[in-house]
Amino acid sequence: MTRSSNEVNLHQLEEEQLPVAKHNLKGWRHFLGLYAGEHVAASEFVFGATFVALGASMTDILIGLLIGNILAVLSWTFITTPIAVETRLSLYTYLQKIAGDSMSRLYNWANVIIFTVISAAMITVSATAVRFALNIPAQLNWYPTNPWFVLVVLAVGIIVVLVAMYGFNAVSNFSGICAPWLFVMFISGPLVLMPELANAVTGDTRVSDWAEFMHIGSISVWTGLDANGNPGIGLMEVIGFSWAANTITHFGLIDMALLRYAKKRSYGLCTSAGMLFGHYIAWISAGIMGAGTAVLVQKSITELDPGDVAFHALGLSGLVIVIVAGWTTANANLYRAGLAAQAIFSNHSRNKTTFMVGIVTVVIACFPFVFTKLLPLLTYAGLLVVPVGGIVFAEHFVFPRLGLTRYWAHYRKITHSKPAVTAWAAGLVFGFGLNALDVISFYYLFLPTWIFTILLYTALAKRHGAAEKYPQEEADLRTYDEQVETFQAKQAEQLPVQQDDNSLFTNVLTVLARGSLLITVLLAGYTMFFSAGMEQYVTNRTLFFNAGFGCTLAYFASAYWAMKRRQRTSLSSSVE
Repeated sequence: MTRSSNEVNLHQLEEEQLPVAKHNLKGWRHFLGLYAGEHVAASEFVFGATFVALGASMTDILIGLLIGNILAVLSWTFITTPIAVETRLSLYTYLQKIAGDSMSRLYNWANVIIFTVISAAMITVSATAVRFALNIPAQLNWYPTNPWFVLVVLAVGIIVVLVAMYGFNAVSNFSGICAPWLFVMFISGPLVLMPELANAVTGDTRVSDWAEFMHIGSISVWTGLDANGNPGIGLMEVIGFSWAANTITHFGLIDMALLRYAKKRSYGLCTSAGMLFGHYIAWISAGIMGAGTAVLVQKSITELDPGDVAFHALGLSGLVIVIVAGWTTANANLYRAGLAAQAIFSNHSRNKTTFMVGIVTVVIACFPFVFTKLLPLLTYAGLLVVPVGGIVFAEHFVFPRLGLTRYWAHYRKITHSKPAVTAWAAGLVFGFGLNALDVISFYYLFLPTWIFTILLYTALAKRHGAAEKYPQEEADLRTYDEQVETFQAKQAEQLPVQQDDNSLFTNVLTVLARGSLLITVLLAGYTMFFSAGMEQYVTNRTLFFNAGFGCTLAYFASAYWAMKRRQRTSLSSSVE
């Protein structure tokens, strides 16, 4: 049996170039786990300590982070997810369709830069745990001051590069295992260190009620004063940063690549697993851990790095959390950077482009500024891509309401969209110009920049062809979409039926993994609530460090083993 010519052409296309097939759509549990895993990471140690150093007050943190993260969830839900679900395309594919090759190439360069810097920051974070274990001094300058630290970064970085090149699927699966453990660690750390903070403030290791907790936090953690003793950032700045921290992915629409798999628009709300349980709780927890560590070691929080904080809060498990969380995050972002580079240098393989980008990443990671300045770096990176998100938003939502034609550049076979390139360039000038003039807080620069780009692109596109009608081209596109749907339906019929592994041994492994997490939390809670005096506290904390590390080993061994058994079951059912 031979395929039609159209079906042959579809068969030859990369899966990334086609809309997501119906049989590949995911349920809401998938997105809860995905966002919980991605947004509970080693970078949370950096952000938690940053808010303390910037002098936020405790009330501003509790309220501001909640409001800002809710705004981020709503941005994903009402901006990113509808476009992703309606088109089933990634941003890269959609952008190619509406703006042509030149715009896509420029945007890929921007992504190479952004994800390279983020990967470098995560490699540096992981290296802080190794340098702590090797008793290498903390790196507090923007440049490295110890050759052994550079060697540690190079060693950690090379592993990250090799895994991103050849073993990303394994890392992706492993990241799913890490999510529940990371969450437990961020809950346990503050419980373990709270008696130390309480004793430093009140002379008693016990916290009797919420009012006392607020008092201790206001005196020892979020004091309202920055590292220099000056009044710190306020409520609006806290809201702005927690909203702006992920503008790359929601207003910038990078997460179309993930949310195009969602069965419903409402699944955008699943990002709350990352924002409320990840950023909100993890940032608060990291602040408490940082302040508690500063009390323990008698240093300013600005003199500590994630390795210091994690070890004093969680013992050996803390070093594991910094290494693993930094490693998995760096791999994911380096993989993205390699993909973007491969799109630019299409005559080279993804492995080769990932290696070349990885070498640059490792060199950058040797300079500690990439993680100490992660907060402004992410904000400015968001400002770099937000205009592109505005262009896509205008094309998808604004054009139909104004009677303009969506995909007009595609219909006209334009490979260089002057309106898109001009609007992006003007958006950058506008946004960074506002920053230079200090008109508004740089945390909120993405909002006027986004709106400006939407208005400008709409006006330019209207003049260059979006106001015209293309009935024949639209009919051809509908025909093509129907052919794609038919092609993917035939593919679905050939897929094997997946079988879940419900064997007794796999279930025992799962129970063991969950039990390890439960024991860890119970030990942390015991340390906080049953430490009557510093002597008892030290005993309980030592018990948590030792038993908690044992639980960490037990969790990863049992959870990974269970995952591999389920994969083998799926593979066996596929072969059958």
